Amino acid sequence: MPALPPLPHVDDTDALLAWVGTHLGHLTLEGPEGIRPGGHRGGQTAADGALATLDITGYSRSRSTVLPERARGASRMSPYIRHGLLDLPTVWDAVTDAPASDRRRYRDELLWQEYARHLYARLGTATAEPLRFDPPRPAADPQWDEQMACTAAVRRELKDDGWLVNQTRMWWASHWTVRHGRHWRDGEDDFFRHLLDGSRAANRLGWQWTVGTGTGKPYGFSRWQVEKRAPQLCRSCVLREACPVQEWPEAQAGPAVEDSPVRAGRAAGASGPGPKSPVVDGDPAAVWLTAESLGDADPALTAHPDLPVVFVFDEPLLRSWQLSGKRLVFLTECLADLAERREVEVRLGRVTEELAGTPVAVTFAPVPRFARRAPRLPIAALHPWPWLARPVEQRLTSFSAWRKGIERGTDRSPTT
Repeated sequence: MPALPPLPHVDDTDALLAWVGTHLGHLTLEGPEGIRPGGHRGGQTAADGALATLDITGYSRSRSTVLPERARGASRMSPYIRHGLLDLPTVWDAVTDAPASDRRRYRDELLWQEYARHLYARLGTATAEPLRFDPPRPAADPQWDEQMACTAAVRRELKDDGWLVNQTRMWWASHWTVRHGRHWRDGEDDFFRHLLDGSRAANRLGWQWTVGTGTGKPYGFSRWQVEKRAPQLCRSCVLREACPVQEWPEAQAGPAVEDSPVRAGRAAGASGPGPKSPVVDGDPAAVWLTAESLGDADPALTAHPDLPVVFVFDEPLLRSWQLSGKRLVFLTECLADLAERREVEVRLGRVTEELAGTPVAVTFAPVPRFARRAPRLPIAALHPWPWLARPVEQRLTSFSAWRKGIERGTDRSPTT
């Protein structure tokens, strides 16, 4: 398929939305007429601006605050981290001078992101299955409590902005699964469609943690969390005198299962950690960027500064996913911003067909889709992924066990 028309200037929002609606709108959840941006501007310029103003003072105390928004301690960096505009080592180093307690807590969250990527690199699509047990599900309430101000606020922010603080992600995941008995994979798919930072690695791990996979302890959502983190919602709720989540949900801990997929090593089809150093097998004619790594510091991009850039919107995959248009707007903003500095060609179709005959340089991506495609692509130079702590043989049976392992093997430990 021929390349798509040139991207509009990243600051011309109307033209950019029209471009996405015209060329990608048919693949989105809302359709061409429903294309609009989310709550984050995409692109390296926006990411650099967010990093330059990052101040995590008070993070350990306020990271779970929901309302008022001005009191939220969450950094809102996750969409830029998710798409490689800012890698984890860069963000880790950016908070070196923060107060010790805030630095430790914030870096702990960065390590959680890294742990999710390690797990996904080792297990791939096997993470769609329970990692230790399938928790018991209560009988679903026939009434899905749409009138509750708390859940309505979560859904509104998810659909409008494509971003939620971690606290409200846990509220919704627990309400969906622990209280209503819906399957966590359906909820994870719903989040993945909307979240600008949606990734199968972190998103799946978060939903499984909520239902108690790996720990046997489901996370319960009830009114007290709302009154503590966003009391305005309870005061304004039409159900404040008859709250459907007044009490703790009934949910029993599930049994641990010794035969965990994590113990079996790398699952078939998983990506693994990728190369430690560049693997060169020819002269690339272009740099292929993936959605995992769209930043100016992408290793392949920096290693080949004079080559044009190609990005492929995977049409069959996007058709099956039906992502919210705001996710594709964010990606397009990233590409439009890069096009101010590099020659960028955007294509739509099957990745293997669109890149056929063009030797490319690319940065390894720790996702199973990359592992499946790489052998069928003309990759002339494969560059390493910028791990925060490169995967070796750390235990992945739990985050705490993994973290203890990397404390002994990297200078980027939770104690620094």
